[in-house]
Amino acid sequence: MKYSVVVPCYNEEKNLDRLMERFAPIQAELAEAGKELELVLVENGSADNSHEKIAAITQTHAYVKEVRVEVNQGYGYGILQGLAACTGEFLFWLHADLQLPPEAILDMIAILDASGDPDKLFLKGSRRNRPLSDRFFTWGMGIFESLYLGARLRDINAQPTCIPRSFYESWSDPPYDFSLDLYTYYTAIKAGLTLRRVPVIQSERTEGTSSWNTGMASRIKLVRRTLSYSKVLKKKLRSEA
Repeated sequence: MKYSVVVPCYNEEKNLDRLMERFAPIQAELAEAGKELELVLVENGSADNSHEKIAAITQTHAYVKEVRVEVNQGYGYGILQGLAACTGEFLFWLHADLQLPPEAILDMIAILDASGDPDKLFLKGSRRNRPLSDRFFTWGMGIFESLYLGARLRDINAQPTCIPRSFYESWSDPPYDFSLDLYTYYTAIKAGLTLRRVPVIQSERTEGTSSWNTGMASRIKLVRRTLSYSKVLKKKLRSEA
């Protein structure tokens, strides 16, 4: 079995060594069990030396491949470019900042292994240890989207995320920004996939700076963009029904 993990990297040069330190035992554990890990690092139009760093990593780690986006077009676009390059049966993604543990991927794989029908599963992290303000925005967004879209949605942007390839191949016009998480979550529920959550402890970013979470104004902007996309998503799925 092959598992592909997409990690979009936007100005994450300082985190890449630590990222590889965390993924090394994951890859080793899977290899020992006769499974294969494919780590897809997406150089998402960075202004730092992320490309040079990733290129060097691919020279020493056979399970790592680089996908390069010359001009940043959004978080979702980077993930989509990475997913297009994946060859695994199950597809994961998570941030490069290590605020959420890559090791949760192993917990998700254990759930897939124990399932009689893993192609019907949608796996997602459930964040713990978050600041109160973050939890408030997440809760509010979940309540609104649940009521508006008619499906129970919570902690929409939590990661890691895992989907079966068959589900990914059914996608139609996914968004290029952070709304990709909402698109994935909602369409998975509508497609009849069973949601399973894996608790993950969120920690502070220790290297680099967030490209979006720069204060209250950025959070409000994210909420507005997500709510706006929810209207597009609802209309789109109605037209396809």
